[in-house]
Amino acid sequence: MNGYVFLGSFLGTAVEFVEALTIVLAVGVVKGWRNAMAGTLLALFCLAVLIGVFGPLLLAYVPLAVMQVVLGGFLLLFGLRWLRKAVLRYAGYKALHDEDEAYAKEIARQERQSVRRGAWDVFGVATAWNGVFLEGLEAAFIILTMGLTGRAMGSAVAGGIAAVAAVVLAGVLLRKPLQFVPENTVKFIVGVMLSSFGTLWVGEGAGATWWHSDVSVLVLLAVYLAASGCAVGLLRRARAASG
Repeated sequence: MNGYVFLGSFLGTAVEFVEALTIVLAVGVVKGWRNAMAGTLLALFCLAVLIGVFGPLLLAYVPLAVMQVVLGGFLLLFGLRWLRKAVLRYAGYKALHDEDEAYAKEIARQERQSVRRGAWDVFGVATAWNGVFLEGLEAAFIILTMGLTGRAMGSAVAGGIAAVAAVVLAGVLLRKPLQFVPENTVKFIVGVMLSSFGTLWVGEGAGATWWHSDVSVLVLLAVYLAASGCAVGLLRRARAASG
C-alpha cells in the first residue's frame, strides 16, 4: 500500500463527491430517493468502467516514462489549478464555495420541474447522474494519474473507494449538505499534493534522478506549501493596501 497515493486519491475524490452529494440530496428530497439513487448508481458504474478500461490499457501499451511525463504533467496542471483557486479564496479575491447555497438553488431548480413524488422522473435521474458523473470525472482522473504514474493503482483505487464510502455514509447519516467540511482547506492540501507528485513524476519520466528517490516528494510538498503560504500573505497585503 502506497500511503501517499492512497491519501491523495482519498482527499481528491472526497472533495469532488462532497459537491456531488449536494446535488443528489436535492434530487432525493424533491424527486424522491429512487430517482436520486438511480442516477447516482448509474454514474458510479460509468466511472468504474472508465477506470477499469483505461487503467489496464494504459498500463499494457504505454511506457511508464511516457505516462509519467504526460499524466504527471496533467496532474501538475490540475494541482496548480486547485492551488490557485484555494490561494485566491484564502486571500479574499474569490468567494468560498457554499454548499448550503448550492443546495437551495438545486432544490428550487428541481421544484420547477414538478412531478408526482415517487414516480420515475427523467429530469431528476439525469440531474443526479450528471452531478455525480461530472464531479466524478475529476476524481477518476486523479485516481488514474496517481495510480498509473505512481505505480500503485491498487492504492489509488482503494483511496477513491474509501472516499466515496465516507461521503455516502455522511450523507445517509446527516441527510444534508456537508457544509462543515473545510472544502477550501482540503482543496489547498490536495492542490499542494497533486502539484508535488506531478513535479516528481514529470522529472522521473524525463530522466531526472531525485534525491533519495520518492522521499523527495516531502521536499516538494514543503516548497509548494511555503510558496502558496507566501502567495496568500502577499495577496492579502495587496488587497488590504488597495482597499
